[in-house]
Amino acid sequence: MIFKARTGHPYPTAHVTRSPHQLYKFNHTSPPLSGQEMARNLVFILALTSLYIGLAAADWNILNKKSKSRDASSLKNYCESWRINVELNNIKDFEVVPQECVDHVKHYMTSSQYTADSERAIEEVRLYLSSCCTLEGDGKDAWIFDVDDTLLSTIPYYKKHGFGGEKLNATLFESWMKQSKAPALDHTLKFFHEIKDKGVKIFLISSRSETLRSATVENLIDAGYHGWSSLILRGLEDDFMKVQQYKSEARRALTKEGYRIWGIIGDQWSSVEGLPGAKRTFKLPNSMYYLS
Repeated sequence: MIFKARTGHPYPTAHVTRSPHQLYKFNHTSPPLSGQEMARNLVFILALTSLYIGLAAADWNILNKKSKSRDASSLKNYCESWRINVELNNIKDFEVVPQECVDHVKHYMTSSQYTADSERAIEEVRLYLSSCCTLEGDGKDAWIFDVDDTLLSTIPYYKKHGFGGEKLNATLFESWMKQSKAPALDHTLKFFHEIKDKGVKIFLISSRSETLRSATVENLIDAGYHGWSSLILRGLEDDFMKVQQYKSEARRALTKEGYRIWGIIGDQWSSVEGLPGAKRTFKLPNSMYYLS
């Protein structure tokens, strides 16, 4: 074989041809390994290699699980952030819930947290009423409620239609409304009767069509609501208005009649925004759909 040997002087390296035995003697002072010792060393090296590969594979599995865990956590954080920003009205005019967040919205809207959040909102309404208002008792003190997902729950419909993950089919939705089976939301049902017993006139302003009046009245009564002053629904002349404009016009008509609107409760920003407003507005949680 060819071996490069340096002589220690500044001349170029010399190439010297040596036999394997001569090469061994040139590089080592100890005797060569026996065949048995070389075999033991080989087995030892193979064992170390196998151990290293096994550890590397195990570490990869751990990292993979951690990666999946981080992905799941990141998705949960993203979807909760999306939901919160819908409630804050930072995310507007969405037609469907992002597909990756449908399960998250479903979980929230059917959870005890949704109930607790709604009940807390109603408690804040009670706190407000305990000190805010000097009721005149002249029949002009008013309070406004939305209907869907404020007094009545549409969750039974959305359970069958993707919790907002499907684009709303107005025909199917109205067919469901005509069945008059939407359950009451207990937190607002109790408050509805509390405020009615104070002598406050209750007005229901809904984005439902006028053609659904009979079904809506039947549903409200069956769910436990009664004694409201007026149920305002969208007529043909309102179809070209956005929901917020339609509800603002309905409130304007009430103020022209001399009503003092002490408060509004709704699940959509379009129910509580716009002029004329109320002394105070309260929004209930709902991230399944957006009405502008």
